[in-house]
Amino acid sequence: MRWRPTWLPLLAGAACVLAWLPGPAGAQPGPQPGEDKVLRVCQDPNNLPLSNRALDGFENKIAALFAQQLGWKLEHTWFPQRMGFIRNTLRAKEENSDRYKCDLVTGVAKGFDLAATTRPYYHSAYAMAYVRGKGLDGVRSLDDLLALDPAQRRKLRIGAFAGSPVTDWLLQNQLMEQVNWYQSQTGDAEQYPGEIVEKDLASGKIDLAFAWGPIAGYFARNARTAPIVAIPLVSKPGLKFDFEIAMAVRQGDKDFRQRIDQLIVANEAKIHAILEQYGVPLIEQQGQAASAPPVAKAP
Repeated sequence: MRWRPTWLPLLAGAACVLAWLPGPAGAQPGPQPGEDKVLRVCQDPNNLPLSNRALDGFENKIAALFAQQLGWKLEHTWFPQRMGFIRNTLRAKEENSDRYKCDLVTGVAKGFDLAATTRPYYHSAYAMAYVRGKGLDGVRSLDDLLALDPAQRRKLRIGAFAGSPVTDWLLQNQLMEQVNWYQSQTGDAEQYPGEIVEKDLASGKIDLAFAWGPIAGYFARNARTAPIVAIPLVSKPGLKFDFEIAMAVRQGDKDFRQRIDQLIVANEAKIHAILEQYGVPLIEQQGQAASAPPVAKAP
């Protein structure tokens, strides 16, 4: 993913993990977030199911919910989630002004170190996805995948994002030569991480896709040309596939961060409902899936 997985866990394809160029740290003297009753968010214009310019993503919906409850106007700064995102959004000022372009990034991995993070508002995992009825219906875990007949396993065409947490597992199990690698930062603003599922998996270009769970779940649920199943991956010692996702503000904006934390707590049930609507696989504290794996209806 451009990540989302992906300071998100690349999305780290999360995660959505991005390498951003440094900028000035902390809040500078000037207008404070929200003092003019405007919630300014920094979002990707083409990265469903997280966000897009048409406001169709779950991060769009959650930001709108927060603005409504605050009684503030909602404004967006659009920039692809790739190198330079923080420098061009959260740390960038409007021309000839002391005001920052935006004050809130709506999706980063917990512990993200280029900004101050809020409390996490969801916990998800990388997932594998395949088309139902194509010989993989019994695969519900990575162990099941390894238990396939060796001849069948050797024929699998696998899609995965370079640098994602799945890479180590593929290497450990001698599957690297079967992988079609996808780039999380292509430089093409028209491309989006979900293409791995929506286009290439659905069309049969690949047999198995590994992607950040919210992306795999959303495009599995909404596939129109093939019935796709998305299975969240369970972390193992030395192999972490699940990540807690928070929001981010500038380091010095402590009062604003506290206000966002309060909104996250007060709206936990509504946020959960939005995420489930988008097919996001949610992980409980014990590390088990809290929602059923998304499956597309038969075309």
